[in-house]
Amino acid sequence: MRRSSSKKKSAESVATDLFRSASSKASTKEMDRIDQLFNQYANRSSNLIDPEGIEQLCSNLDVSHTDIRILMLAWKMKAEKQGYFTNEEWRRGLKALRADTLNKLKKALPELEKEVRRPTNFADFYAYAFNYCLTEEKQKSIDIETICQLLEIVMGSTFRAQVDYFVEYLKIQNDYKVINMDQWMGLYRFCNEISFPDMGNYNPELAWPLILDNFVEWIAEKQA
Repeated sequence: MRRSSSKKKSAESVATDLFRSASSKASTKEMDRIDQLFNQYANRSSNLIDPEGIEQLCSNLDVSHTDIRILMLAWKMKAEKQGYFTNEEWRRGLKALRADTLNKLKKALPELEKEVRRPTNFADFYAYAFNYCLTEEKQKSIDIETICQLLEIVMGSTFRAQVDYFVEYLKIQNDYKVINMDQWMGLYRFCNEISFPDMGNYNPELAWPLILDNFVEWIAEKQA
């Protein structure tokens, strides 16, 4: 009986080892294909996908380089530097998307967008978008023109009215030349919590960034 049990255990062990081996080989092949795809777009001297490579990738995916899904792809990769993908970042993103060919990556983009637009993920993506635009070392804020463009890409389709009003306000006001993270996240909270355009539940006594108090006053004057 013991020998039979031992044989059974041994057979199970062999089956497990075979499964692991097959799984490992499949994973290695998948990573090889992901690397091959990376090499198609990477600059050979820097071993990075640079702005030119990203432009080519966008062209092959039939999307604009300003398409929100390209920013979502960068978020999925946890890309650190705007306009550049390292091999490690590329591997991380494409493995998570199970996309080891251009065609699979193209098909993964709509699902990626659904994933990012879940409320639990979108706040993280929104914060990431700001940090991704900090291109200089120790940079803490972003100029108004860039912020307006970023808002259009990130929130234009979700909070159209709020974005239109806020962009208009930013362009005519003279108090702020740049926007910091606190103000950026404050606007996200504003869009999610405040009824618009009446703003009946906006309480300036609460901890809102001053720029939003000014924005609300500006709209009130505009509507008067």
